Amino acid sequence: MTAGESSGSVVRRMLLGSQLRRLRESRGITREAAGYSIRASESKISRMELGRVSFKSRDVEDLLTLYGVTDEVERVALLSLAKEANLAGWWHSYSDVLPGWFQTYVGLEGAASLIRVYEVQFVNGLLQTEAYAHAVVARGMQGASNAEIERRVALRLERQKLLISERAPRFHCVLDEAALRRPYGDREVMRGQLQHLIDISERPNVTLQVMPFSFGGHSGESGAFTMLRFPESDLSDVVYVEQLTGALYLDKAEEVGQYERVVSELQRDSPNPADSRDLLRGLLQLI
Repeated sequence: MTAGESSGSVVRRMLLGSQLRRLRESRGITREAAGYSIRASESKISRMELGRVSFKSRDVEDLLTLYGVTDEVERVALLSLAKEANLAGWWHSYSDVLPGWFQTYVGLEGAASLIRVYEVQFVNGLLQTEAYAHAVVARGMQGASNAEIERRVALRLERQKLLISERAPRFHCVLDEAALRRPYGDREVMRGQLQHLIDISERPNVTLQVMPFSFGGHSGESGAFTMLRFPESDLSDVVYVEQLTGALYLDKAEEVGQYERVVSELQRDSPNPADSRDLLRGLLQLI
């Protein structure tokens, strides 16, 4: 199974969650009351409505009854969606090295039609060469076994297949110059990584820009983040912000709007893709 397959299950979870939220709000029912009806907490209802957890058929049935959904056709359709939403994605075979909070991201990434990222510490994972990825993972997991490091690298390479698949999303990446000057691995690893960036930036679905030191301070002061947009009109954009022991998934309009402003400013203020390639070529000559 390749990257992208079974990502539909993540979208189905999100669609079902959004429909359950719409039904609950239309009836004026609180999350606390909804949670009580299925013997769960308010936070569990919140996670369900955000599509962050799997769905039990019994819970969905009870919620539909609470929300006054009596039409059999509508009930069957939503229960079928719940069943399909629980299908495991390809990434579950990497569960031994994949944190639970990151499994959600991999599914969302595979379902997105537009991915926009800003990176400052290192090259984005979807653009890393195998050698560079190995150096990054080994540095971040000091003391880990070689087998675990290799599994993590294999997962990253599997994710990268998304960018060259038939249903590849549009990918717009802004790399801070710091990410390109900070060495991971030896000279040959860095040379290979820079050349790979030059090459992959020529793909029609990839837009790569470099925010140079010479620009000075810029709007990306809060650090790295990823924005995901989906082809389904019912789904809002999601902002992913990774932390040391977990991650934030933001989908409130006001929060997404702030990140939208930042990414737009980063794209506006960075050199265009052609000039960014020239900058990459210049850095390559210095190594």
